[in-house]
Amino acid sequence: MSDASAVRARTTQQKVAATLRRRYRAERRFRALGVAAVAVGILFVVFLFWTIIARGYTAFAQTYIQLDVSYSAEELDPSGNRAREDLEGANYQALIKAALREEFPEVTERAELRKLYALASSAAELTLRERVLSDPQRIGQHERIWLLAKDQVDMLVKGQVDRSLPEAQRNIDDQTIGWIDRLIAAHQVEKRFNARFFTAGDSREPEQAGVGGAIAGSFLTLVITLLLSFPIGVAAAIYLEEFAPQNRLTDLIEVNINNLAAVPSIVFGLLGLAMFIQFFGLPRSAPLVGGLVLTLMTLPTIIITSRAALKAVPPSIREAALGMGASAVQTVMHHVLPMAIPGMLTGAIIGMARALGESAPLLMIGMVAFIVDIPKGFTSAATVLPVQVYLWASSPERAFVERTSAAIMVLLAFLLIMNAAAVLLRSRFERRW
Repeated sequence: MSDASAVRARTTQQKVAATLRRRYRAERRFRALGVAAVAVGILFVVFLFWTIIARGYTAFAQTYIQLDVSYSAEELDPSGNRAREDLEGANYQALIKAALREEFPEVTERAELRKLYALASSAAELTLRERVLSDPQRIGQHERIWLLAKDQVDMLVKGQVDRSLPEAQRNIDDQTIGWIDRLIAAHQVEKRFNARFFTAGDSREPEQAGVGGAIAGSFLTLVITLLLSFPIGVAAAIYLEEFAPQNRLTDLIEVNINNLAAVPSIVFGLLGLAMFIQFFGLPRSAPLVGGLVLTLMTLPTIIITSRAALKAVPPSIREAALGMGASAVQTVMHHVLPMAIPGMLTGAIIGMARALGESAPLLMIGMVAFIVDIPKGFTSAATVLPVQVYLWASSPERAFVERTSAAIMVLLAFLLIMNAAAVLLRSRFERRW
């Protein structure tokens, strides 16, 4: 090889090496950007969850105060006949006020007494009434009992009131703080698991508010949604994928189904308001109407995923069944559908998870109403978890901020459970061809 050829060969090798180095550097930069993007995403998710949990975990405990209650016969049953009607309408609030005055005998001014009486929640009256109704023999006796505290007391005990702030900048004054500190020093204040949060409905009083009504409303709404959307969606997918002729009409239907999957959810709420409430006259704020609206919203998703599951079944299964003499319907029902069901169930669960987290369409049909009672049926007035979060988030009280985050934690728990169920179903029944 001549010297010129050797020089050209070395030059070519140097150019190739330089090109490779640039490619390797670009690849490393690309990988670093990918890792950085994933890390930033994880950080945002961690920050979101940390913020929600840090603000909401305290709602799962509630403050109670212990008082020496005297079941005065003069207040509860002056006639002495122990009639249930008289006991139900008795003045139990007077018993709580008397117990607080006995605990703080130095408080005599009317304004101070009003602040003192505000230490106990109005739910304490219900507690005393239930105890008397369950055992009327308590009348005339004394009992030390734990009663639900007001939300300001709860926030102070949980350390969510800054005592260093001037009194004018706090929603609880120094005198009230002094009373609570005395009760704490006497071991008459404690935090207990807040079972009421999971069993009670909404309330104007933060310490009495719970997600029980919203959970029941969400459950009833999703039952209607599942019972309607899954069979209709699967039937539509089977027809379009297995039996429908390929023409302009079916092409138009497929395009519309794909477009409906991208329509904003509030449009379905407007449709439900116009159709189910104004035209058919169904009751507002009912799980029945909510389920019908969410059915319209989830149908496109279920149809698309069900068709994808049917397409995933190998054509050889159909050909073998038809070759053995099975009809088209028998082939689909006995061979294709059983193999596609796992994918269909996964799509249905994902659709239900989306429906569980929706609030905009339900706001349009009146499920934003203030609902205190737990819904008893599909036509009862109800609300759902996302709407409950929306209502509490608009409340100014600090205790409602706590309950808003706790309700979001409950909603996220349900969503995680439903998504985990979809993953488990897919991994358990999925077949690879």
